[in-house]
Amino acid sequence: MATIDPNLNTSASMEDNLVSVENPKSQLVQSFRKNYPPAFLRKVVAEVMATYLLVFVTCGAAAISASDEQRISKLGASIAGGLIVTVMIYAVGHVSGAHMNPAVTAAFAAVRHFPWKQVPFYVAAQLTGAISASFTLKVLLHPIKHVGTTSPAGSDLQALIMEIVVTFSMMFVTSAVATDTKAIGELAGIAVGSAVCITSILAGPVSGGSMNPARTLGPAIASAHYKGIWVYLIGPVVGTLLGAWSYNLIRVTDKPVQAISPRSFSFKLRRIRSKDMEAHNNDPLDAL
Repeated sequence: MATIDPNLNTSASMEDNLVSVENPKSQLVQSFRKNYPPAFLRKVVAEVMATYLLVFVTCGAAAISASDEQRISKLGASIAGGLIVTVMIYAVGHVSGAHMNPAVTAAFAAVRHFPWKQVPFYVAAQLTGAISASFTLKVLLHPIKHVGTTSPAGSDLQALIMEIVVTFSMMFVTSAVATDTKAIGELAGIAVGSAVCITSILAGPVSGGSMNPARTLGPAIASAHYKGIWVYLIGPVVGTLLGAWSYNLIRVTDKPVQAISPRSFSFKLRRIRSKDMEAHNNDPLDAL
């Protein structure tokens, strides 16, 4: 007579219980790894460093210009701001996207080009970089009291509208070169940096041309100067959202940008360089 070993049933039920207990944990781990892959920490660190350098150069030039325009002119300060944006995009754009701006991160998330779950970490990294750079400038530029702070030159409403318009322009250009497959990705740094430079020249006399809540909040904390700070927290966010949504209305495709067209000139240059590197690596003289 065939019998069933009761131990088999017991072990099977125990395995079922273990699976039922372990499944939620494994799902949680998988979800965490999906939302925050191992490379995510590098992205956060890159945002801290990029935002630090952005605020250090932009606010440092603005502070020196405000104290003595013969050392750095207002035009020079605006150019420096545009150039550092260009440099940082090329330096860490392939690592973190080089947002350097909480408003830009929020706008990308709003149009589904960036996961919302990663937004708080990016914003925290950007604020950390901005505040650290501001306190560094406070030490280096002593006795200058206001290290690149921005405040309305006229009414708060004028400054608010100006910040919305210039940030809209900057984000419109950023969306074009960063999210559209028809755009030439290699020109993103030049395009965005030029947009920042042009708009800051225009907005400087009215609102200071911040276009970045982190760029305003960092110097404000370091200098304990909060005049009209709400303008620079609301204006850039509204401007970037409008800019991203507006470009979405006219964009050619919704596919994310991975690389530019293989027929582009820059791609050919990279292909030529890679062949040269291969030829160099195969050179028998290297063995000597």
